[in-house]
Amino acid sequence: VERSLDGVTHVFHQAAVGSVPRSIADPFDTQTANVNGTLNLLWKAREAGVGRVVIAGSSSVYGDTPGMPRVETLLPSPLSPYALSKLSQELFGRIFTKTFGLETVTLRYFNIFGPRQDPRSEYAAVIPRFVRAMLKGEALTVYGTGEQSRDFTFIDNVVQANLLAMGTMRGVGEAFNVGCGSSYSILELIDNLSAILKVRPVVKHLPPRAGDPMASQADISKARDFLGYSPKVFFREGLERTARWFEDQYRQSGGAGL
Repeated sequence: VERSLDGVTHVFHQAAVGSVPRSIADPFDTQTANVNGTLNLLWKAREAGVGRVVIAGSSSVYGDTPGMPRVETLLPSPLSPYALSKLSQELFGRIFTKTFGLETVTLRYFNIFGPRQDPRSEYAAVIPRFVRAMLKGEALTVYGTGEQSRDFTFIDNVVQANLLAMGTMRGVGEAFNVGCGSSYSILELIDNLSAILKVRPVVKHLPPRAGDPMASQADISKARDFLGYSPKVFFREGLERTARWFEDQYRQSGGAGL
């Protein structure tokens, strides 16, 4: 880390073990990578004279706290080791701002998706996993009823938020939601993908997974007011871009690239 920070003035901290199920299977690995890794980075950044660190947070910190849409003033209620680790990251950021003078901003991401996500891992995000299965003619696995909803956020919006957070003069030491401000159920996601890819998949239901909240939707008022954030790509357009990218990869590789 020391060598990586030599001469660096600003850091985007995106690294993490990014999976709720994986964190439940191995909470120690998640703790080591996400919490200890962030503490190490912040300490070394302070020593290196870094001006600001933007931290990739997560909407998972809200857990099952009552109140929708999620506003940053809600009391966090993590449901998994992953969610707890992300809350720890942002709290360490706040402490380093207040105690050590290192500027930090945390962005609470809401279900990011887009081209180039890896669909093959057992811990893969739902959209690339569904697209891959539909292109291959495989059944989709849905945990629970499929009525659980998420504020799916296209990657371009997240990039915009990171750049704004790095340059803002307001909100240092604070956390901001990064989403679109709307939510769609897993069943609605399947319907949209079916229309885009012209595939009607078989859906296999399994019991709900531990650590997964039933609903999630961002209130982006604070990010808009403090950072000037405004999502540019909404759910359907982002889904079409993502599905087409995976479709192109599938065709170019003869099915071997997914």
